[in-house]
Amino acid sequence: MQGQLLAGRYRLVDVIGSGGMGRVWRAHDELLHRAVAVKELTAALYVSESEKAVLLARTRAEARAAARINHSAVVTLHDVLDHDGRPWIVMELVEGNSLADAVKEAGRVEPREAARVGLWVLRALTAAHAAGVLHRDVKPGNVLLSQDGRVLLTDFGIAQVEGDTTITRTGEIVGSVDYLAPERLRGEDPGPSSDLWALGATLYTAVEGRSPFRRTSPLTTMQAVVEDEPAEPRYAGPLGPVITALLLKDPAVRPTAAEAEQMLAEAAEGRRPRAAQQYVPTQHVGTVRSPAEGEVGTFRIGGAAAAVGSATAQQGTVAGPAAPGRPRRRGRTIALVAALVVLAAGGGAVALHQWNQGPRTVGSASPASPSAPSASRSASASASASASVSPSGVAAAPSVPEGWARVEDPAGFSLPLPKGWTRTEENGQIDYSPDGGEHFLRIAIDESPDFDDPYLHLLDLERQLKRLSEYRRVSLESNVYRDRKGALWDFTWTALAKDSEFPGPRRAAEQAYLGLDGAEYVIYMSAPAADWATASEQFTVVMRGWRPNSG
Repeated sequence: MQGQLLAGRYRLVDVIGSGGMGRVWRAHDELLHRAVAVKELTAALYVSESEKAVLLARTRAEARAAARINHSAVVTLHDVLDHDGRPWIVMELVEGNSLADAVKEAGRVEPREAARVGLWVLRALTAAHAAGVLHRDVKPGNVLLSQDGRVLLTDFGIAQVEGDTTITRTGEIVGSVDYLAPERLRGEDPGPSSDLWALGATLYTAVEGRSPFRRTSPLTTMQAVVEDEPAEPRYAGPLGPVITALLLKDPAVRPTAAEAEQMLAEAAEGRRPRAAQQYVPTQHVGTVRSPAEGEVGTFRIGGAAAAVGSATAQQGTVAGPAAPGRPRRRGRTIALVAALVVLAAGGGAVALHQWNQGPRTVGSASPASPSAPSASRSASASASASASVSPSGVAAAPSVPEGWARVEDPAGFSLPLPKGWTRTEENGQIDYSPDGGEHFLRIAIDESPDFDDPYLHLLDLERQLKRLSEYRRVSLESNVYRDRKGALWDFTWTALAKDSEFPGPRRAAEQAYLGLDGAEYVIYMSAPAADWATASEQFTVVMRGWRPNSG
């Protein structure tokens, strides 16, 4: 193919780069007598017609995306042509190498230089966002370092252009997984902040010489992106707090592009950006009793769904200040434990006394002396099969029902439960069930929530759960529980046999509220839809008798 003339104008000279999707040629524009780069989509030669159509659409989308952006830090698009039934992209030729090459050759990049590179990439992204384009694949390999000192952002192959119909299939995630923002892996719609997160991961790789989240497999890497904080950068210098700010899990609290630009400009001058310090979590000294943590994401790779990690919150009560080190952010995923993980593992809710199969000898709930709960308001439920849990609340009962006992949980809370239920704790989740999980109660406590309004938290989670089979909201409303701001969510879905040990129609109720201690508490129950009339009655009893601590 070397020496071939495309469109009567561009003569291929030699290959200067290649990847899984295509290769880039150095070429000569015989009309304007200049050197150019020509991108060839080689993958289209070896796939089915349906896959080929997707690849061709992506290539054309890349051309449209790049053509909308006019900035010196974005590789200029010259032309798009058809040859051999495939689109070829003609671009500006950048003599130099990529940031990935620079890191590989030198081990790492000096912080001030990395900040300078980041500053130009950010300016390119700002121009792209202003043009309605999200890059969605910012990574070291797509940052070019020209021999004349310029920094350019390239490869808009999976960019999302505002107004264009998406060419990504439902549930499909494209891009390099260790540079995909957490919200993308959670299935949320990406925004400009997602590109800034990827920039943060890119800068981390530049100064440390390794990706902050790469693990041994794509699945474990995605899990790390969603739930792990990166190791503290050792070589970042003044760039360290900027990277920390860009890599915050919650897109709503990351710096804006303008704020990030100011921080990077200061870091490029060797100054530690003062504004970046507000994004660095305060470190405390002390101990935490019974810490347990983790998050969940459901990802689709090659059409197969997989639940990654286990969503939970830190359970247990604080016996002093938080432990040393950067606190992990878990607020977003508290309720996700109630749905995604439950569904993948078989889902279920608190079993009522009529489902009790007798006392369990291993891990069963230990009854304590009955005592009167506080006379606060709590969620209630109708006894009818079609009733939902009411957010208005009912007065607390003076004691637990016959056949029940108050359970003092090791994590510090107490609640009424039918006698003989089994307690399990796995990956930080506390469950009570009489039948191995077909019906169960789950408790999650997040001592550092991301949301100051439980209603907004549940709304955010609902957006992620709409992918469930036949998901339907029964109700989702703000309420007051234990005289504190709360929210109550009632929903149904169909658990699929491939995802659950207990397939079929299911229903769940979830009460979230902010405690006096600042923690977010989530009390979740699910059961087969056919059992919901009884389950909703029992949820009322649990809610009436719930105590956030045993004191």
